[in-house]
Amino acid sequence: MSGHLLSLASGVLPEFPPEQTVAAAIAAGWPAVGLWVEPATWTAATASEVRSRTRDAGIVVLDVEVVWLKPGADDPDHLRIIDAGAAIGARNVLVVSSDPDPQSTADKLRRLTEHAAERGMRVCLEFAAFTEVKSLAAALDILERSHPDTGLLIDPLHFARTGASPKMLRGIDPHRLPYAQFCDAPASGPSPQDVPAIIHEALDLRLDVGAGGLRLRDLIGALPASIPLSIELRSKALRDAFPDATKRAAALLDATRSGMAALVR
Repeated sequence: MSGHLLSLASGVLPEFPPEQTVAAAIAAGWPAVGLWVEPATWTAATASEVRSRTRDAGIVVLDVEVVWLKPGADDPDHLRIIDAGAAIGARNVLVVSSDPDPQSTADKLRRLTEHAAERGMRVCLEFAAFTEVKSLAAALDILERSHPDTGLLIDPLHFARTGASPKMLRGIDPHRLPYAQFCDAPASGPSPQDVPAIIHEALDLRLDVGAGGLRLRDLIGALPASIPLSIELRSKALRDAFPDATKRAAALLDATRSGMAALVR
């Protein structure tokens, strides 16, 4: 059995509200869960129910998402997402950026990191071809300009599709890697220039751990030992096969445990 804390990512159940996502994760036996926080609809009642359910079940809230940085002034909703996460005991908040200015992104991340740290949370930057942080190198450059506590979030799909390899993680301070996402996909994907196809793959075509051709064994070996893993399996096939939230969560947990057992043995 893998020693990694496995978390049900919010993207597995995109059509369900946070309360149902938590209920499904608990019923299916997940030890951790990630939640989508929409400031316009997130209420004190939402936080209270989520906090009560997770506390009673002993389940970890690994992360909340998504803070999407954009050009211009800081967005107050970003602080609200962090505050919502803090209210339910979340450990991390996922951040992506559409701000083309690396220094501006770094400065915004610094302010968010300081706000999150006061609430016991980590801010983690994810890179992807369809964001303005398009590579591991670009993400590391921004982190160096930002705050020493700002984290780096690795998603195996984005990692592979942006040309990164596991050996490129050598030398990165483990403190920068509080958790990672995990999934599988075919070894080859869309053209790097075909952004709509890349987004479609990321949202609908991910595969169970071990069912594709990504270098997951090498990747897990390059990441910190026992790093928590958010199972980011956005998949239309999975959604279609399991419209019920709990059954979908249970099927994914079974497949993930099987895939992880084969991967780390």
